Amino acid sequence: MLFTAQQIQTIREQALGMDKRRQVTPEVLAAIYDQRLFHLFVPDELEGRMTSLPEAARIFQESARIDGNLGWLVTIGAGGGFFAALMSREVSRRVFAHREAVIAGSGMPTGTARQVDGGYIVNGSWKYCSGSTYATTFTANAVIETGSTVQDAADVPTADQDESRIRSFILNPDQIEILEDWNAFGLRATASHTISAVEAFVPVEMTFSLTEIQAYENETIYQYPFLPFAQVSFAGVAAGIAEHFLEAAESLATQRGSSSYVFSKLEERKAALELSVSDFYKTVESSWDELLRNGEISNATEVEVTARSIAAAQTALSCGQRLFPLLGLSAAMEDAEINRCWRDLQTACSHSLLRNF
Repeated sequence: MLFTAQQIQTIREQALGMDKRRQVTPEVLAAIYDQRLFHLFVPDELEGRMTSLPEAARIFQESARIDGNLGWLVTIGAGGGFFAALMSREVSRRVFAHREAVIAGSGMPTGTARQVDGGYIVNGSWKYCSGSTYATTFTANAVIETGSTVQDAADVPTADQDESRIRSFILNPDQIEILEDWNAFGLRATASHTISAVEAFVPVEMTFSLTEIQAYENETIYQYPFLPFAQVSFAGVAAGIAEHFLEAAESLATQRGSSSYVFSKLEERKAALELSVSDFYKTVESSWDELLRNGEISNATEVEVTARSIAAAQTALSCGQRLFPLLGLSAAMEDAEINRCWRDLQTACSHSLLRNF
């Protein structure tokens, strides 16, 4: 196990407080830093602990089983390591090579950038930046202005328009304002707030393209397509939260002396989740083996990884949807463990990459 029994107990004891105060505790962050969990996809020479995708997905699942906020923050924080290959080695060292290094940001191009001597002036705001309150670096996508025309955020190019005008920008915390607007009913402690920048100067070397690898090209993880990489990561989180939900549901059902019908439904969901997660990992491991053999994965494999990831997440979500209504008013109390798990599960599975429509 990644975490000791004492660490698991400590994190779960603090979970209610984190949920109520909407912030992660220093003790939980320290556990993440100690295990270098934000550095799972950072090269070893940058104080990382480079990890294969199947192993990382299991780490995300284990973290989320302990607490949904922990799982989500570890997953999002680790995912930022993917950018190490898109930066120069010098910039990557500056961004990643220290114990508490972690990126928060957004992939949505809801900002604008004006080219000036030596770099760009960046303006904009970006929603849902998990880990914003403790991030050491921020990344944000912006549309490069052409000529004297200012591109309004509402006119940002879509995927079928000119993506060459979209660039990623590395910003320091002192260039960012955090609007604490993450008021979701689940994953409350993830600090997934909106960030904004006003006339922030970004040197050209602190920018990168999401399609151009600049360094560490021999690291296998950076050859994995980003979309299925993200879906695998989030599916691991959903599976872990669902496991915690089932543990809490069984405990509550036992306390309440629930009917045999409730326990039969509980066992049914356990079996369904186990089967779906097993199929998910078989597919992820097969895709990783294919990448090691061929240096790439086929389009068919990529489609299968996406399908299995979404299926696992939807099966995880069904655990809450099928069982929560059977657990009585005790489950409706916000300070109940089962309630937090249910809210976290609903929130995690609302991510667009985990929906099959």
